[in-house]
Parts: sequence; C-alpha cells; structure tokens
Amino acid sequence: MPLTYWCEQAWLPTGAAESVIVEVSGERIAAVTQGPPPPGARRLPGITVPGLANAHSHAFHRALRGATQTGRGDFWTWRDQMYEIAARLDPDSYLTLARAVYSEMAMAGITCVGEFHYLHHTPGGRPYADPNAMGHALVRAAREAGLRITLLDTCYLTGGIGTPLAGAQVRFGDGDAERWARRAEDLAAHYAGQPDVVAGAAIHSVRAVPPEQMPLVAEFAHRHAAPLHAHVSEQRAENAACVERYAATPVQVLHEHGALGPRSTAVHATHLTDADVELLGGSRTHVCMCPTTERDLADGIGPARTLFDKGAPITLGSDSHAVIDLFEEARAVELDERLASEKRGHWRAAELLTAATAAGHASLGFPDAGVLAEGAWADLVTVRLDSVRTAGATGAEAVVFAATAADVLSVVSSGRQIVADGHHISGNVGQMLAEAIGALR
Repeated sequence: MPLTYWCEQAWLPTGAAESVIVEVSGERIAAVTQGPPPPGARRLPGITVPGLANAHSHAFHRALRGATQTGRGDFWTWRDQMYEIAARLDPDSYLTLARAVYSEMAMAGITCVGEFHYLHHTPGGRPYADPNAMGHALVRAAREAGLRITLLDTCYLTGGIGTPLAGAQVRFGDGDAERWARRAEDLAAHYAGQPDVVAGAAIHSVRAVPPEQMPLVAEFAHRHAAPLHAHVSEQRAENAACVERYAATPVQVLHEHGALGPRSTAVHATHLTDADVELLGGSRTHVCMCPTTERDLADGIGPARTLFDKGAPITLGSDSHAVIDLFEEARAVELDERLASEKRGHWRAAELLTAATAAGHASLGFPDAGVLAEGAWADLVTVRLDSVRTAGATGAEAVVFAATAADVLSVVSSGRQIVADGHHISGNVGQMLAEAIGALR
C-alpha cells in the first residue's frame, strides 16, 4: 500500500529544503515534491536524510566494546582479544549477536551494512554441513533487523606474510583462493535475484592473501559485477613487511593483481605513499574511513581529503563498533584532519553526508540508494532538531556536526518503518546486546 511522508525539513540532492513530501510505493520512492502536508501523511519532525550506509562492519567485534579498554597495547594486542571472541561463535550465537548489532545500527539510521565476513568455518577449521552457514546467519540477522546487506565474503589464507593460519585464524581459511571461490559462488547463487542482498568479495589484506591468490578473488567480483573490498595499509608494520617481501606497498600489490577500480574499496588506507594516493584516486577506488576504530586502535589518521581530491570517493564504516554512529564517523573525518593539519574547514557538511549515504551505498553495490529521489530505495532517516545537541542547528550541518545516533527519531528502510520514536521494532536492543554478548563471556 502506498505511503506518504511529510518532512519538516529534508536533505535533497539540491540541498536542505522545507516541507518535503515523499511518496513511497513498496521498497521505492515514487515521488518527491514540496508543499503542505497532504491528508493522511505521516509527519516526520526534524530533518530527514537518506538512509546511511555502514560500508565496513565486523559484527562480532561489537562484543569487544569496553572489554579491550582496560590496559595498554596496540592493534596487535587488541587482535589477540578479538580472536578469543571469534573462537566462541557458532551460527546460532552469531545470528543472535549480529541481529542485535544490526538493530543497534538501525537505531543509528543505518539502512545498509557492508559485512566484511571471514568467520567461515568451525573452530577446528572444518566446514559446517552448509559451508556458508555463518554467512547465512548474517543475512538473516540483517533482514530481521530491517537492513539490506552486502556480504563481503572474505578470502583469508595466511596468518601473516609467509605465515600459516594458527589458533582462531583456522576458522577463516579455505585453503586457497580456488576453494574460497567455490564456496563464494555457492553463496552468490543462493542469493541471486534477491534485491536486499549483494554477494560481494573481499581480500582480507596483503597479510592474509598472497599476491598470486588475489586474481581469483578479483575475477569473482568482476564476473558478478560485485563490490571488492580489502583492508589496506592500516598499520605501518603491515607496510614494512609488504615492502620487504614484495618490494611494493599494499596498494601497489593490489593494483598489480587487478584489485583496484570503481567497484573496489580500500578500507582504512591510513599509511600511504604519494604513489599509493595516485593509484587509488586514478582508479576511482573507494576509500572507507573508519575514524572511531582507527583512533581506538591507535592506527593513525589517513589522508582522506587528498584521496578525495585525487578522485577516490570516501565512504564511512564503524568497523570494530567501538562506536556505532555514522554522524560521529563523518565529523571525525574533518576533525581528525584539523588535528593533523592544525587548520579547520577541510570538508563541507554536504560532502561528509554524501560519504555516509550515496557514496557508501554505491560502494556496497546499491547505486540507487542514499538519495531522496524518485526511483531510489525508500530509506528515510529523521533526525531530531530539538535535542540538547541539535537545538539551534539546521541543514546538513545539524546532522554532521551536532547530532549523534541518539538523535535518530525515525527510520524507514526499504519502505518499512523499523525505528519509531527512537525505538526499534524488535524491542529492547540494549537487552538483546547484553544477552548476546554475555553468552560469549
């Protein structure tokens, strides 16, 4: 049944506008006009923006929030704690946890998630009876939370450059790229024709995929016209090991093996050379910045503005879910650059909001999402303008530089309202998270 929404304010392709009428038919926007509220229209107070795209997620990392903050360390000590959680999950417990995590995302205005999925097999590394059982659990979780999902099935073959998988890592590996591809093809076939799921691919990193294995992963993505993502230069140690082994940076290795391009995304891209920036920009590869995770893990600050100016679209992700708040991720891109440069005003609010919406959806294989326009996916996120954070602010600036996830009042995802008055339709998401995480400790 067609639905009509009347938005006090809305962020349209032309900018912020008053009194916007959005007509929805099924999963799509049928029309966008301006005028007084029509009879029977659902009123959306505040400012309504397109649904947000979380372009980089590891759902099970949410169990680490607050638990990894008790001492000193770095990325590598954090990783050991992450492996402990990875060792405890099975398809049922992963469904329970991911459903709660994706519901938290929905409450933050996210309508599509890119799940960088490498937790494939049993704790001993043996495939489940259905080798994609863990992937299916993630898709089901997203659907039950009300999100679309791009399942970035990840090739993960080595524990480091020249190092075999060990411990919890054996759950991640398929042996080689050919066996990974066979499993990924089964996954893609299972969801073929289902519009709310994109079966994409990922090269975990140069640490985890030897260069000679990368072309098969890239070929899968090219054959399916699917997204291809990779962790890139998150740590200086990763770069040093890559240069020592291959006489090339991670970006150069990916470029040489066909893994860059407009459907590709380099996640983090923190420690780059000038040549790396030129390769990413020249190939129109997306770059996904995850500032809350990058600061939580003490990774560093990537050259987002320089990459964007060279031609690389910027997207946003919450990655380890130290925070799930894409407004915070968006403003952190600007604020981190201020810290690094000691200058203000690198990004306009509209550019950062585009990174959180249209650019992010495009990088996940949904180019017709992230915009309030006829024919687009019917994703409407309404942000309060009367909270103690947003009062007195308007337009994109209110969303990017004032609001937090707590200011999301209403979320319509694919034409279905999944958040109303700040509450998710599934119930008490905090309790869901507490129970799911508690069962893993």
